[in-house]
Amino acid sequence: VQLQASGGGLVQVGGSLRLSCAVSGITLDYYAIGWFRQAPGKGREGVSWISSSGGSTGYADSVKGRFTISRDDAENTAYLQMNNLKPEDTAVYSCAVGPEAGWDVVYDYVGQGTLVTVSS
Repeated sequence: VQLQASGGGLVQVGGSLRLSCAVSGITLDYYAIGWFRQAPGKGREGVSWISSSGGSTGYADSVKGRFTISRDDAENTAYLQMNNLKPEDTAVYSCAVGPEAGWDVVYDYVGQGTLVTVSS
C-alpha cells in the first residue's frame, strides 16, 4: 500500500494550494482519510478527515472555513483544498487512511508528506 501526497510548494499569504493524496494497493472506498501536518519544531497536528462515504468531515479550528477535504474514489485519490493560506500553515502535510473517521482514531497507512511554505 502506498500513499503519495503532492501539490505542496511555496505560496504567498492569502494564496491557495490543492494537495492530492494518491492511494494505491487498496480500494479507497472502504477507508476514511485524514490529513495531518507537522510544522518545524512542532508535533503532528490533525488537519481534517473525511468518512468512507464522504458524508462526514471534520476540520481543525485553525483551518475551518479555509480548507476543504474531498475524495474521488474512482481515482483512489483524496484532496485538500487550502485557501487564504497563512504563515502558520507552513508545514509538511501528509495523508493517512484507516477504517474509522474522526480525530482520535488509528490509521492503517500513512504516506510521505509534501511541504507547504507560506511566505509573508
